[in-house]
Amino acid sequence: MRASIGITLALTLGLMTAVAHAQSWRPPADGQRCPSKWGAGDERGSANHMKPATVMRAAQLIKTGEVIELGHVLSSEMPISSTRQFNVHVKRTFMNPQSNRRGSNEEVLLSEIGQVGTQFDGFAHQSIEYSHYNCFKTDEIATRTGFTKLGIEKVGMLMTRGVLIDVAALKGVDILGDTYEITPQDLQQALQRQNLSLRPGDAVLIHTGWGRLFAKDNARFMKTCPGIGVAAAEWLAKQDPLLVGSDNWPVEVAPNPDKEISLPVHQIMLVVNGIHLLEIMKLDELAAKKVYEFAFVMQPLKLKGFTGSTVAPSAIR
Repeated sequence: MRASIGITLALTLGLMTAVAHAQSWRPPADGQRCPSKWGAGDERGSANHMKPATVMRAAQLIKTGEVIELGHVLSSEMPISSTRQFNVHVKRTFMNPQSNRRGSNEEVLLSEIGQVGTQFDGFAHQSIEYSHYNCFKTDEIATRTGFTKLGIEKVGMLMTRGVLIDVAALKGVDILGDTYEITPQDLQQALQRQNLSLRPGDAVLIHTGWGRLFAKDNARFMKTCPGIGVAAAEWLAKQDPLLVGSDNWPVEVAPNPDKEISLPVHQIMLVVNGIHLLEIMKLDELAAKKVYEFAFVMQPLKLKGFTGSTVAPSAIR
């Protein structure tokens, strides 16, 4: 009897341990997510929301003409992933011999210009195994000089309604905790507090307060961060936004509470749903002024076949 009880207890504990360590999210198979809702072969994903009517609706939100910049200054002092570079070398050219003595200066930049500073993620940036948005395969679209499909040059100019969701203010703090996972309830409560709701095609920006550390405590900025979790990402995807951005480096919580998965929100947004991500934004001024609804304006650089683009977006109200 004692042996039987011991075996039962061991099995129960083993099952509980397995459940506790079960992977919290698994990528869907290609057949479950392709073709995209925008159609087989589509490369633009959520950027398909960009239409003349989208611009006109955004323009109606401009009441004062005030412009609030949402991009950080690019410099050697900014936080950056360890494998990325941002090296600037001033290049003095020559003094022209004409009587007006025209001198000139330039610079050489050695950098991953698509993935430094305030940055906009394209669909070639992430994959599930070797399958990207709309099931384009890495081996079929990647070349030494860029991607033949899903390049960031396909996005173009974006102008739409922007919505700031201030989760830090909801929680009554300047900065959310280092690994705080933002939930769907947090987003919904913050929107209710701001008397706003989301609409298809919005640029949804999430304020965590993490941007206060930018170029001030880079080690902490890059080590971990608060951000949206899997449940919040899936809820946001159902709202059908044009993009989702934040003031942290990956938009999502990092590391994920489930140690078995790596940055799953990148896959949920970029690969599964074709929704762009906008990282390392400067959102403190918007939050301080309580500007929750505005015209959002941004255009990625025309980098053929690139996985993303450093950008300088703005809010106009």
